[in-house]
Amino acid sequence: MRVVPPWALLSAAAAPVMLIGGWTIAAARQPGGFDPVAGTISALAARDAADRWIRTAALLGLGLPSHCVTAAGLRPLRRAGRLLLARRRRHRRRRRVPAAGRGRLLDRHGVAAAVAFTALALWPAAAVLGRRTPDRAVGLPASGGTTAAVLLLALVGWFVVELIAGGPRVGLAERLAAGAEAICPLLVVLALHRPRRALEAGC
Repeated sequence: MRVVPPWALLSAAAAPVMLIGGWTIAAARQPGGFDPVAGTISALAARDAADRWIRTAALLGLGLPSHCVTAAGLRPLRRAGRLLLARRRRHRRRRRVPAAGRGRLLDRHGVAAAVAFTALALWPAAAVLGRRTPDRAVGLPASGGTTAAVLLLALVGWFVVELIAGGPRVGLAERLAAGAEAICPLLVVLALHRPRRALEAGC
């Protein structure tokens, strides 16, 4: 008997594939090229972006089939953390971005993105802190969840700083933060995806 079901592993593995694959394909479809260091992920869904549906479809797939399904399979973890992981982002249609501001998040959208990034960064800590089940029975120590949250918050903090300052690496900061947050659930599932007998034996 396993701590998490096999389908949670599949959904967790699909998350980084859809996110990173989606922004890579969308960037490749932009006429004249796209700078992933300076250009944000959201710029790929602007009204003047080519094939903007690719980025939108990738994020929708990331939120519902991947994160929500993975959260449902992480049964040993606290509900608070699982709810943070499963929360869906609302995506509003973005107006056309002037040429001088392409690759930059609009103010309102930027705030919403920062809030969503922060919530996803906090979920590993919320999933393990205050848990009554012993670490040995679950296979994921509370210190591991806290460390993951601190690292994710550091990446989100860099993204926010670049966003506010209009830095030249806002796209890179956003991709590192988003990519790490997409990979984190997979690492948690892999840590828990071991037979319960092995955990009880202390392996």
